[in-house]
Amino acid sequence: MTMNVIGYAARSAKDALVPHRFVRRDPRPDDVVIEILYCGVCHSDLHNVRNDWGHSVYPMVPGHEIIGRVVSVGPNVSRFKPGDPVGVGCMVDSCRHCAACEQGLEQYCEEIPTYTYNGIDRHDHMPTFGGYSEKIVASDKFVLKIPDGLDLKGAAPLLCAGITTWSPLRHWKVGKGSNVAVIGLGGLGHMALKLAKALGADHVVLSTDEKQMAAVNGRFELIIDTVPYVHDLNPYMPSLSISGTLVLVGFLGGLEPLLNTVPLIMGRKSVAGSVIGGIAETQELLDFCGKHGITSDIEVIKIQNINEAYERMLKSDVKYRFVIDMASLKG
Repeated sequence: MTMNVIGYAARSAKDALVPHRFVRRDPRPDDVVIEILYCGVCHSDLHNVRNDWGHSVYPMVPGHEIIGRVVSVGPNVSRFKPGDPVGVGCMVDSCRHCAACEQGLEQYCEEIPTYTYNGIDRHDHMPTFGGYSEKIVASDKFVLKIPDGLDLKGAAPLLCAGITTWSPLRHWKVGKGSNVAVIGLGGLGHMALKLAKALGADHVVLSTDEKQMAAVNGRFELIIDTVPYVHDLNPYMPSLSISGTLVLVGFLGGLEPLLNTVPLIMGRKSVAGSVIGGIAETQELLDFCGKHGITSDIEVIKIQNINEAYERMLKSDVKYRFVIDMASLKG
């Protein structure tokens, strides 16, 4: 059953995204076929399209904050039925047997997860294509249930921006009375604030305000740093409490200027990293958001305006996440 699909693709690092016809892989017995309704626009889409990380393969159909409805399921699928609202995030498969996968931390799969786009399917070795398209096929183990009543448009960014900040909040056991700071108030940062607040963290500081920063020396158990480009971490270290952690979730690469280790050693402070989250914790996040009515603050766009949206995202001209209405593909 060949599935011809239309989407938007980049054909090289220098090209704008344009309409593109491609073939989805044949569904397997454990697969779910999903009609895509909405897809969030993540900063990493832009990095991948422009080959900022050096491993892009073209043509590339980006998009890994996917909300849709089930069209059909394979004979081995019992968790989903046609019509169900579902999500697909950054991964569509993993090895499922390494130490990370055994712990439900598929994002750290030792054999590398199969990414939703710009990856290679583990079974038929076809390239993976993302959510800027009509339909997607994914293993039911990597499909997420969307709770009833959650706004589907606003839920799309939960699949990346949401889980990327939820995972460290949970890992470092943020709860009632915790003091958490967030660096960078974009798609990730605004989700970190909403989730930390709902978990009971009760103090938020704007890191660009020097007076506010001076007033919070030794205050924070956890700082979530969402900034996606190289920046100086040293000014933030005094605001960590003893045994506090600054966790990087936005920037991949070498630190400049160098990190001064004195505050780390003299206060048992840590700088750590975290990437997205496992499937179980992503479902936990979605259920939490359903219970608390949390969604992303979004601006809905048509797919035809995606290149303009990328330029605006580079200027931080969005509050706080673009979401593509895939119905516009038909128009």
